[in-house]
Amino acid sequence: MAVKTVLIVYAHQNAGSFNAAVKDAAVDVLKKQGCTVLVSDLYEIKFKATATEEDITGAVKNPEHFCYGEETMLAWQEGRLASDIVEEHKKLKEADLVIFQFPMYWFSVPAIMKGWMDRVLTLGFAYTSEKRYSAGIFREKKAMLSFTTGSHETMFSSNGINGDMNVTLWPVQNGVLNYCGFQVLAPQVFWAPTHLSAEARDSLLKGWRTRLQGLLSEAPLSFPPVDSFDKVKGFQLKPEVHEKQADSPFGLTVGHHLEKPLPPHSQMKAGV
Repeated sequence: MAVKTVLIVYAHQNAGSFNAAVKDAAVDVLKKQGCTVLVSDLYEIKFKATATEEDITGAVKNPEHFCYGEETMLAWQEGRLASDIVEEHKKLKEADLVIFQFPMYWFSVPAIMKGWMDRVLTLGFAYTSEKRYSAGIFREKKAMLSFTTGSHETMFSSNGINGDMNVTLWPVQNGVLNYCGFQVLAPQVFWAPTHLSAEARDSLLKGWRTRLQGLLSEAPLSFPPVDSFDKVKGFQLKPEVHEKQADSPFGLTVGHHLEKPLPPHSQMKAGV
């Protein structure tokens, strides 16, 4: 098997944190498997979170009506993007798997990691209107979320006060990762580690190390391919796909629920 390259995009301020221990475990296990492991420690490198005109060197095409997507695509084509974006592009091009490691903030990723997504997943480089979802630029690559929560697992259930974690994960897993074509692996969720004993946290790390042994060969989560949707009719689900789902008690996905009950665990486990 060819040497695999793994990029870990890591967002935690504290090198003594549980997130740091999770990241370090991934680096250790993957390197022992012979992988090349790259780490983008976003707080350490003081990664700029805001997508601004500063991301472009030289003049912008339309300063009066600045459009970030169009301007950065042009800058990417002409080699005029900011050096920190270029550096991340190099890592992303090399990576077979990208692991996003972070503490969940406000039901999403921390601002510095959202900034990485906003700035590094450049129009043209990471996606176009023709190259997205199953036809996406990164369809040969895998990606996953690995994160800690502040709330217990019961609070993120379909009956819990925070609501179903499958719904929480849909915007990032579908709207960012799947959108860019990544094969999305099931997330690694560390439920409320701050409320656990040291022994229990060690047990979580042990489970993560075990999963990492076979991570690169895991089956990804399921999303409907682009050809399930009719471009002429505003990318609506094709009638034949709708009909095929008619006998199922569940919708197709969390987002394409067809006004039926959501398919259980579809954003948490592969093959469901």
